[in-house]
Amino acid sequence: MDIKNYHGADILPYLDDLARLRITVFRDFPYLYDGDLDYERNYLATYARSPRSLFVLAMDDGNIVGASTGLPLSDAEADFQRPFREAGIDINDVFYFGESVLLPDYRGHGIGHRFFDEREKFAKDQGFSITAFCAVERPADHTARPQDYRPLDEFWQSRGYQRQDDLVTTYRWKDIGDEAESEKNMLFWLRGL
Repeated sequence: MDIKNYHGADILPYLDDLARLRITVFRDFPYLYDGDLDYERNYLATYARSPRSLFVLAMDDGNIVGASTGLPLSDAEADFQRPFREAGIDINDVFYFGESVLLPDYRGHGIGHRFFDEREKFAKDQGFSITAFCAVERPADHTARPQDYRPLDEFWQSRGYQRQDDLVTTYRWKDIGDEAESEKNMLFWLRGL
């Protein structure tokens, strides 16, 4: 297993593989994402345009099996900046973690911790004082929730992240089985560096 870091445009050769990985992993609960390759390419291009972005790629035999992203919140989409601006938090102090996606066979081997370690170190080295990410909020009784589903809250808390009930944004995507996109609440978690 190789884990390597890439920045900005260095990720361009991997965009299609990353797009497919995001679509695969986010199909599962709680995201239930009915992904679109063109949308994914455009989304990931936002990170590729930021010279201070970070991509942490986990590769097995040259195949991408996991990825974790981050970029200065000031380079992120306005929907992710809005709650911080409204709360009076300087977006220039925040390094935003986009996602951590890992194929199921590779989970439980410390790669998730490595993803956080790499992004936190990068953010600190770049002078950011806060790291943040957001996660979709689904009701506990959601019909698609698997019986054995375990939220990642404990993992995030063990990493020092605190849930911020007052920092919420919304994001639109199409759920599997739906005809159209719908708005989802995305709640932020923060940690000081």
